[in-house]
Amino acid sequence: MKLKVALVVSLLFCLGITVSAQDVLYSEYDKFDIHADEYGVVGMCGNRLYTYRKTSEGAMLEAYNDSMDKVTRVLLDFFPDKIYETRFIAYPDKIIVLYQGLESNKVVQYAALLDEKGRLQNKPVELGSVKTGIFGATKSYFLTSVSENKKNLLIYSVNEKGDNIEFDGKWLDDKATVLKRSKAVFKTDNRLEHGEVNIGNDGTVYMAAFSSSGAQNYADQYWILTLAPGATKFEPKELALGDKFAASGYMKLDNLNGRVYFGGFYADKKNSNYTGLIYASYDIAGNAFQSIKFIPFDQTLVSAAGARRRNHAFDNYEVKQLIIKNDGGFVLVSEVHFITTRNTYNPGFGYYSYYSPAMSSLVHEYHYNDIMALSYNKEGERQWSAFIPKDQYSQEDGGVFSSFALLNTGGTLAFLFNDFNSAHSRIQLATLDAEGKTDIHSFTAEGNDYPDWLPKSGKQVAARVLIVPCFHKKQICFAKVVF
Repeated sequence: MKLKVALVVSLLFCLGITVSAQDVLYSEYDKFDIHADEYGVVGMCGNRLYTYRKTSEGAMLEAYNDSMDKVTRVLLDFFPDKIYETRFIAYPDKIIVLYQGLESNKVVQYAALLDEKGRLQNKPVELGSVKTGIFGATKSYFLTSVSENKKNLLIYSVNEKGDNIEFDGKWLDDKATVLKRSKAVFKTDNRLEHGEVNIGNDGTVYMAAFSSSGAQNYADQYWILTLAPGATKFEPKELALGDKFAASGYMKLDNLNGRVYFGGFYADKKNSNYTGLIYASYDIAGNAFQSIKFIPFDQTLVSAAGARRRNHAFDNYEVKQLIIKNDGGFVLVSEVHFITTRNTYNPGFGYYSYYSPAMSSLVHEYHYNDIMALSYNKEGERQWSAFIPKDQYSQEDGGVFSSFALLNTGGTLAFLFNDFNSAHSRIQLATLDAEGKTDIHSFTAEGNDYPDWLPKSGKQVAARVLIVPCFHKKQICFAKVVF
């Protein structure tokens, strides 16, 4: 069972809003080496849009005005020479940057507070370090979770050791001040794995944990583990699966109503194909699951999915979003994603080869295909289904040009993705309204010599504004899409 952390958004489905792209503005190009440099969209702060770039010239924030003209560049000269991972949290008047540096044989986690102009306010805070071993940094050593109101930040590490999970966390406020520290262990009789970790607006931590069985690694047990700020003992609550096996679970925290929602697929046997959906609601105050629904796929849905996937219609779908509606129903968004390997290399689409003859002869191929959206009412009855067809394939690039960007206007979902079935990549825009009506068309984004977009790395920075990084040869720019 592979649990995903995804972008948390709310869809009200109460406004009949249609979406169409109104404008696309590009920033100017900057030199960039796709194989060695780093990039990111920070967000809006002080009426400016900030992006991040790290090159041989150093790490920097770059600020843009509404017209995507660069107005300033701020060097992050307090960064170590070797950066492992970064995350920026943008506020109206400040930015917090969480970053990891490679220092000798250690990965060190830091937090730093910047003002609205990107200037360092205090000495960065060291939050922990870990030795990397003889092969260097090979995994994510420190992870982060941010509350919906951005007032609570969690820096944590999780170690899975057989039948127990060890958690080590630090709680920070919105000034990058450490408030609490704790270590906690969850232990059961079976081999354990952990899923996503959410932090509530009150600082409470909710972690998914599960045990698995069978060749498909489906979950035969699933828990929500609750940890109060600074507490040293998890409060577990098990989701009763009965004789079902869960897969591709997604957990979503509802701060306003005090609930945790779970959505995913299930199989009747530990090595069989998906046979339906799971939807569950956990009440935080009552410490109990209020509703657990196992909804089998009906024949109409199987036929619709099988039109493009005749065998094993729902194989390889991964849940990317669970949207709770006002009437108690929900919309589940998933995408086909799988990785294959082979021993021969043939250049594939993507236009930026990551493959080198010096690499292993084993070639990794990344597949990101159809998007499926399913809407159900509170009784678990399907209201509509929508399939957005796409077929994305690339080699040895982690699928960086694949998947999609999701923008939510409050009444419509917009999916932006690349179409690789041509000599050059082409941007497609698919919109989905509250009734399940889908519109798909090519997205015209002229300018900057038609760069290659990276929708998966895009970020929604306002109600109807999406920022997407773009590459062109050895250059990078950012596209501002206003809907």
